[in-house]
Amino acid sequence: MHQRKIAVIGLGYVGLPVAVAFGQRAPCVGFDINPHRIAELQRGVDSTLEVPPAELASATITFTDSLDELRRADFHIVAVPTPIDHAKRPDLTPVLRASETVGKALKAGDIVVYESTVYPGATEEDCVPVLEKHSGLRCGVDFFVGYSPERINPGDREHTFTKITKVVSGQTPEVLEIVAQVYESVVTAGVHRAASIKVAEAAKVIENTQRDLNIALMNELALIFRRLGIDTRDVLAAAGTKWNFLKFEPGLVGGHCIGVDPYYLTHRAQIAGYIPEVILAGRSINDNMGRFVAQQAIKLMIQSGLAVNGAVVTVLGFTFKEDVPDLRNTRVIDIVQELAEYGVRVQIHDPCAHDEEAHEEYGVHLTAAEALEPARAVVLAVPHREYLEAGWAGITRHLADGHGVVMDVKGKLDRAARPEGVLLWRL
Repeated sequence: MHQRKIAVIGLGYVGLPVAVAFGQRAPCVGFDINPHRIAELQRGVDSTLEVPPAELASATITFTDSLDELRRADFHIVAVPTPIDHAKRPDLTPVLRASETVGKALKAGDIVVYESTVYPGATEEDCVPVLEKHSGLRCGVDFFVGYSPERINPGDREHTFTKITKVVSGQTPEVLEIVAQVYESVVTAGVHRAASIKVAEAAKVIENTQRDLNIALMNELALIFRRLGIDTRDVLAAAGTKWNFLKFEPGLVGGHCIGVDPYYLTHRAQIAGYIPEVILAGRSINDNMGRFVAQQAIKLMIQSGLAVNGAVVTVLGFTFKEDVPDLRNTRVIDIVQELAEYGVRVQIHDPCAHDEEAHEEYGVHLTAAEALEPARAVVLAVPHREYLEAGWAGITRHLADGHGVVMDVKGKLDRAARPEGVLLWRL
């Protein structure tokens, strides 16, 4: 059993569940630079909804933004976001700043393990120099590093941190064993010892790249079948009866993983002199699906004899996936912006998201359900549980006179129960 004192740096969707798992075993440190996040966690509140209040209360965690508290730990887990910039290039700013912070707290014998998604080589080539600069110590002599890719799936109550096999890696065989023992103390699903840090980094980015490409195939099929007059989901239902058919579905690909991680791999591939055409093609298809949905809505409105310019269209759901408050990299914004290009007045409702965050990140406001105006079209962009439980009645109440266009992006509404006067479209 290890005797390491754990500190988790970054208390978001990934870091908090990690800190809670360790905090339920022994006291640990939870570090974040956001004072509001620290304050809410100290009150026992998790605005990400990833950790239930009872679990949060059961963990002994010192929530802090103090370097002095970090210095008490000797095993530092970095779990900060690694986004992309507007040019879709990896933005290592958060992880490098976290490395600066950890570097200032490092002492001889410490181990730093990164969970943030990066391209192969980033831990040793980008992060280690920062740790050395701010600690004055030598990596591989005074302190050591490892990498253990996060596998948190926001909103998933089944595949939680302790129930997912943890890939671990270390700078030396001895460090690898320490890292493995630390994670084995809380991860009941066990660990997989990767051959190297670069192997563990690569494993992470290809997990989501694989999903991205499979969804891109489904999206491209949807574009083809739309031209052929075939319902894509009918085709998938038929093909899915074969035992080895992979059951992916078309849809918007947002969030902080599937829609981002492939760009880390393609960036590193291009530096190495290789143009990853298949991966980039898949990304292009998925990045354009929101605009396609909006264009189809406009086309159906025109075909139905509805005026477009000045028409009200209601978009239901704005988060990147159902039943989570996470707005990061939501591709629903593409639908909203494309509709606005046609002169449509778009109103957005989401029972999970926060208006302040939507405005800060995307410059849009969310509208309360009771304040929604009657619309000519409704786009069910994110099928939150609240919308599905309300069924068709919850959709048609937003349509003027109960008639108009309904865009069911993920095909969750009962097609056979479609009300008269509603023109239904699904991806």
